[in-house]
Amino acid sequence: MKICFLASANSVHSYKWVKYFADNGHQVHWISFTPNTQGEINKVSFYQISVPFPFNFLKLNNILKNIKPDIFHAHYAGVNGFLAALCNFHPFVLTAWGSDVLIVGKSFLKNIFVKYALNKADLITCDAEHMRQAMIKMGVEEGKIKIICFGVDVKKFSPNKLQEKNNNTIISLRSLEPIYDIETLIKAAPTVLKEIPEAKFIIAGKGSQEENLKNLVKNLGLDKAIKFMGIVPQDKLPETLGQSDIYVSTSLSDAGIASSTAEAMACGLPCIITDFGDNKKWVEHEKNGFLMPLKDFNFIAEKIIYLLKNPVESRRMGQNARKVIEEKNNYYREMEKMEKLYEKVVKNN
Repeated sequence: MKICFLASANSVHSYKWVKYFADNGHQVHWISFTPNTQGEINKVSFYQISVPFPFNFLKLNNILKNIKPDIFHAHYAGVNGFLAALCNFHPFVLTAWGSDVLIVGKSFLKNIFVKYALNKADLITCDAEHMRQAMIKMGVEEGKIKIICFGVDVKKFSPNKLQEKNNNTIISLRSLEPIYDIETLIKAAPTVLKEIPEAKFIIAGKGSQEENLKNLVKNLGLDKAIKFMGIVPQDKLPETLGQSDIYVSTSLSDAGIASSTAEAMACGLPCIITDFGDNKKWVEHEKNGFLMPLKDFNFIAEKIIYLLKNPVESRRMGQNARKVIEEKNNYYREMEKMEKLYEKVVKNN
């Protein structure tokens, strides 16, 4: 098939999706309104559109007419979805990412644009049931919404022999933004360190809260125990996770399972994550990790201490976490399901 994607080129999720279909022999074109920060992909034609509206729409429409793809697939139901829908090209596939459909009701105009894009699409995918239900409540035809996870490369993200050693290391991979509530993890650290002085915390990522979080660490006297790593490159993530014992996500909101959570689970780490959205479908409390109440740093501290003091139990939970990802969020299986949906929607059109 000839597939044209409209997807942000500064996202690893877009990169993985595009790469799979290019590697599988399809003719792939990739259009983005953002620069490509993920790297080139062999045999993929890339187009960056950097002009403002309405010129970006005109340029998008012209590129699309020249390509004449079998499938036009836009990622994110906001600006990308709306402009893609305006092109009136079919078959049109749209993937919702989370906030584009979950918080759309807060803006009247955004609500109109997103609904327009969703209703124009021939096929919609998302990675969580509560997102699917949100779109159905918006009046979208139930039968055209399918759940497809972004998936984890289980060959790349796998348990590391280093994990047989107890490094007493806790890792967070969420961005340093208010929605991810890294402050709660930092507040849990003093209690952990009283029980396990050798414990180490790795906080990866960048964001608007970085300075505030670093000041909090300094004020609590945790400089030696907490390390800010910045953004960890995708090719270094498996190694970084392999040197860790526990993964923590304090996020106040998630769409489906966060990619960093899924990658940590694939690497065999027990996870402590917030009980929000579809998270309970991935982390079963006390079987492959723990579900925590929002902003409860005492709960986090208690479970970190338990896992570090019980390495055999910790490894058992990590092994269970790996099995869940292999069975339900395998990148290769999810993209195979997507390929079949492409074939079906092309045939129907």
